[in-house]
Amino acid sequence: MGQDAFMESVSSTVGVFQCKIYLLLLGACSGLKVVVPSHTVHGIRGQALYLPVHYGFHTLASDIQIIWLFERPHTMPKYLLGSVNKSVVPDLEYQHKFTMMPPNASLLINPLQFTDEGNYIVKVNVHGNGTLSASQKIQVTVDDPVTKPVVQTQPSSGAVEYVGNMTLTCLVEEGTRLVYQWLKNGRPVHPRSTNSSSPQNNTLHIAPVTREDIGNYSCLVKNPVSEVESDTIMPTIYYGPYGLRVNSDKGLKVGEVFTVDIGEAVLFDCSADSYPPNTYSWIQRTDNTTYVIKHGPHLEVASEKVAQKTADYVCCAYNNVTGRQDETRFTVIITSVGLEKLPQKGKSLSPLASITGISLFLIISMCLLLLWKKYQPYKVIKQKLEGRPETDYRKARTFSGHEDALDDFGIYEFVAFPDASGVPRVGFPCG
Repeated sequence: MGQDAFMESVSSTVGVFQCKIYLLLLGACSGLKVVVPSHTVHGIRGQALYLPVHYGFHTLASDIQIIWLFERPHTMPKYLLGSVNKSVVPDLEYQHKFTMMPPNASLLINPLQFTDEGNYIVKVNVHGNGTLSASQKIQVTVDDPVTKPVVQTQPSSGAVEYVGNMTLTCLVEEGTRLVYQWLKNGRPVHPRSTNSSSPQNNTLHIAPVTREDIGNYSCLVKNPVSEVESDTIMPTIYYGPYGLRVNSDKGLKVGEVFTVDIGEAVLFDCSADSYPPNTYSWIQRTDNTTYVIKHGPHLEVASEKVAQKTADYVCCAYNNVTGRQDETRFTVIITSVGLEKLPQKGKSLSPLASITGISLFLIISMCLLLLWKKYQPYKVIKQKLEGRPETDYRKARTFSGHEDALDDFGIYEFVAFPDASGVPRVGFPCG
């Protein structure tokens, strides 16, 4: 068997095998089928690009012809190269740029340039009892990869909340067909009433800035062949003060009143959310007059040095960039806190232990009271008196009252009993 006959047999066998495969993909094998994995292929300028092509048929073939054409929009297709069986005939203009190895119909473009962007048409002709033809078109795009973007902020010194505006700009040195996306704390920035973007979305304008705009911003830039995110940047936004409050390390706080035990030195702390940090002033009010006693976020009050039992203070927070200030008032009462501080002194006595002790004390007191009532002495005396005759009972009324002190022991109650003469009886012990 000659070489040409052997190649023809192999080609025919390959074609039948490929057709059986494409039966599953295409659902039929009525003739020649040409398949490309994708009708759009993205390439990088300066690199090689491979355009894969598969074809199959179910008939005996004496000749297989493959032709590649190239067309740009609004132009006629240009011949690149072709082959009959294994013989390749390139266009002399492109003979070093395009490569094909028949019977494989795939095309290699190396190197890829912007001028190579367009539609590539592959046509396969199979000649046997007749001629079968089929073709596919592949669109090729050529791009430069995106370099790492950089985000710039204007004004770089920052902006004041509700007063200033801010613009973020995403800069990219290289890349084609760029698509920009802004991220805040790793999530896409959605349009709001206070922000807007340029038509290309490479700038983000915030007017006016608020505290809610604080965060880590980055710019994601992508094109068909690459995707790169910038480093994060946190714009400077001046705000505050917000949420001014005063706390202490000791004492009992109820609302705006601090109850402090006599002899205690209490450290008060004034704080508020603000940028830059606030400056703090402590003001004391005495006899309808106010005066600054200290600057800074902390104030120590020694209760033994306070002339009055009640003192009024004011903490004032001021942001020297925003020009805003806030103040909070509180009262310090110097007293012997006693049981009022039991819930706070968890180290010496817990609330549960206090409640348990008081409960035990009440239970024991009630038991002792019941026992005393049950065995009190006046009941014994009452029983003796009730057992005496009436004559002895009346005789007892004429005693001077202290013949026998032991018999007189008990609780006395004065009551009146009417007798026949209408004179009341008074002054004898009863139960």
